Amino acid sequence: MLLSEQAYKLIDRELAKFPADQKQSAVMAALAIAQDEKGWLAPEVMQAVAEYLGMAPIAVQEVATFYNMYNTKPVGKHKISVCTNLPCALSGGEKAAEYLKQKLGVDFKDTTPDGHFTLIEGECMGACGDAPVMLVNNKRMCSFMSNDKIDALVEELKR
Repeated sequence: MLLSEQAYKLIDRELAKFPADQKQSAVMAALAIAQDEKGWLAPEVMQAVAEYLGMAPIAVQEVATFYNMYNTKPVGKHKISVCTNLPCALSGGEKAAEYLKQKLGVDFKDTTPDGHFTLIEGECMGACGDAPVMLVNNKRMCSFMSNDKIDALVEELKR
């Protein structure tokens, strides 16, 4: 088995939410579970998800490559997504992104040499009024990210 027994139990819990003949409806949740366990979605992980859900592997790959919350290449321990869509960009998102790039010494889609951080440009996170907005590891929303708050976040994540 490529994934742990616990991962398959979590996927089974997601599968229970859908009719038995629509197992593919759980693909996004299954990919998130697999990524949480493995860190990223290697081709063999996507293949395992496809087999488990009874889907064509290309269909699983299409989902994984369409959404930017899925990592189809290895990423750092902490993936930081910075929203640079227009409302956030106009409210400091671009400046926050530039500050974070300088602080970490990487550009978007790059990982720091120590493997701690990967920086990506994020799509709208639905919190335009809280700009600049960042999302850490697809799970933790950080709002009103001033330089001081960025410094504190980076220090916290380094520990």
